Amino acid sequence: MTNQQNVVVPEAREIAVAAAETADSPTPVFPYPLLSKGGGGGDEFSLPDKCLPRLELGGNGGSGRINVWLETMKASSPTRAKEATAAAAISSTPCIADQNEHLSWMMRHPSALSMFDEITSASTGKQIVMFLDYDGTLSPIVNDPERAFMSDAMRGVVREVARYFPTAIVSGRCRDKVYSFVRLAELYYAGSHGMDIKVPAKGSSFKKISGKAVLFQPASKFLPMIDKVYKTLLEATKSTPGAKVENNKFCVSVHFRCVDDNRWLALADRVKSVLKEYPKLRLTPGRKVLEIRPIIKWDKGRAMEFLLESLGFADCNEVLPVYIGDDLSDEDAFKVLRNRRQGLGILVSKVPKETSAFYSLREPSEASFCLSPFLVLLDIFVYAHYITRDT
Repeated sequence: MTNQQNVVVPEAREIAVAAAETADSPTPVFPYPLLSKGGGGGDEFSLPDKCLPRLELGGNGGSGRINVWLETMKASSPTRAKEATAAAAISSTPCIADQNEHLSWMMRHPSALSMFDEITSASTGKQIVMFLDYDGTLSPIVNDPERAFMSDAMRGVVREVARYFPTAIVSGRCRDKVYSFVRLAELYYAGSHGMDIKVPAKGSSFKKISGKAVLFQPASKFLPMIDKVYKTLLEATKSTPGAKVENNKFCVSVHFRCVDDNRWLALADRVKSVLKEYPKLRLTPGRKVLEIRPIIKWDKGRAMEFLLESLGFADCNEVLPVYIGDDLSDEDAFKVLRNRRQGLGILVSKVPKETSAFYSLREPSEASFCLSPFLVLLDIFVYAHYITRDT
């Protein structure tokens, strides 16, 4: 069951958004992007083919598949030159085409910082539940994934947010590793893209159902396979300068952030060659990373639903899930919120890109991360809680 009152935009949004896009002012009217018509007959948002997460692992079969792989890696992981160009287009005087493209995207995905009234309205009478990605959201994206540390300022704000709302970290990282970064026992943690979930027995005052700590690991039978693939990939990628293989317990991550752009395709070929022997594993792209995961019907979106149910909010009209993330894997959670027509999805990004999120939030540079717009946004949710709790 869903509650239409949890959605900020009315059914007539398509006409209004289309009209707003022709206006002189770039001020957004509605937070929801215009939906495209899917093949199923209803409103359905679909990513372009280049952003599809599942890619064929079969033989080369011609240059088409190779080009698809390379284009997918580029789409999900902009090169440093592309990121610099996009940043310059926003911060300086861009050409008209770039400016129009950015404004059009912002019309569909307005900054969450500018939507205080809408957030307050959506929060009225609702229990907010906060879901946060880690890398690129709570910590800056860095060259060495082992050094993606969370600032003390960020940790303090997340601790404060968790005083008012149930708060979960949903990450592709191993759950134990992301906990070692965050170090807040009162939070809920879903590691390995949601395949390793821990709901604490103590530390949260929001749990509506009693019971012991919950540990949910739907891919546990794949552990021996994942460990074997991890060791094989270490050997297969050691000749690629800058490549780093990370064992995230129920998935394996091959980072290519420090790999020369010209070597991306060769690295992908090596990874695919290893996976030919493992038909029960799938390969998906992320931000400068290739993710190897079991082929099961589980992702960050399902993890979010599981946590909502664990909190006693399954099929509940009085809940407002808020999911904030920056990666392609976070799209699974954004899609769940869109399909539920309940909650807010917020994409953290430097550049415009296809997304199912409702709002956007500008990703800061590493140097200014302690003054992140994200911190301001969390404060907005806390303030909205204060002014609506008695309504």
